[in-house]
Amino acid sequence: MRRLPPLTAIEAFVQVARLGSIKAAAEELALSSPALSRRVQALERFIGKPLFERRHQALKLNSDGERLLAGIAPALDTISDTVEAMTSGVELLRLRLGVLPLFATQRLLPRLAELKRLHPELHLDVDTGGHGVTRLGDGLDAAIVLAEEVDPALYARRLDRNRVHVIGARSLVEGTDPITRPEQLGGQTVLIHRDMPETFIAWRDAVGLPDLEPLAVDHFDSGSLMLEAAAQGLGIAFMLESHFEAANDPRLTQLFDTTVESRYSYWFACRPRALTTRPVKLFHDWLVGAVATV
Repeated sequence: MRRLPPLTAIEAFVQVARLGSIKAAAEELALSSPALSRRVQALERFIGKPLFERRHQALKLNSDGERLLAGIAPALDTISDTVEAMTSGVELLRLRLGVLPLFATQRLLPRLAELKRLHPELHLDVDTGGHGVTRLGDGLDAAIVLAEEVDPALYARRLDRNRVHVIGARSLVEGTDPITRPEQLGGQTVLIHRDMPETFIAWRDAVGLPDLEPLAVDHFDSGSLMLEAAAQGLGIAFMLESHFEAANDPRLTQLFDTTVESRYSYWFACRPRALTTRPVKLFHDWLVGAVATV
């Protein structure tokens, strides 16, 4: 049999090629940057030609590197999938998923029966503890997060684009002193989600009221509790249009016709290497088809 380069060198090359960075690839493979560099250099010596154009801190594949990646990356992914199936058992695949409770209730759980039908071998461990991005690779395989953007070192897929709705108890527009104008928010408590901290400021700027100050701003780490607090008349919630529509709560109403584009979206996020594992890829591909609106 023809002699082959070490598998560790091939794995190092593929990760650097996909991430474009020695540092990022080293973190994925739990190696030091010098150790990873040595593996890539060993592969280049084996082949007898450079595979990257080296530009300061970044690496870009040259034509030989692109040809090599196209030939071996699919084979490496197949090896990874086969080993994973052998070690975890073909009857059961498990995904540790971080997800915000409101997204899980409104958009994920109503569709999970379809996922079960398509992939009965895939099981989810659902974690609603928050801070999903920071726990990727350390307790979580993937996460669905609410953010303006996701760390570019991670794989991220935007799932939606949304608008901000001002949501309050129906009694606020049906009482003796109904709230009909944005200026009236000056005497009200505003409810904001911790993952959308700039929502109220962005909204007031967009409607031309940069000096508008509410009576107070209360922060929540649960969208479900925010909706309930608004329904109970404890404050006025600044939330996404999809949150309001999916809640379908007769106690709630949109206070003003004016809405603005949200700076925040839901994202699917994972470490790039995790996307090559079968549980993450199965879930990602299903999620994009079933839930994503962009």
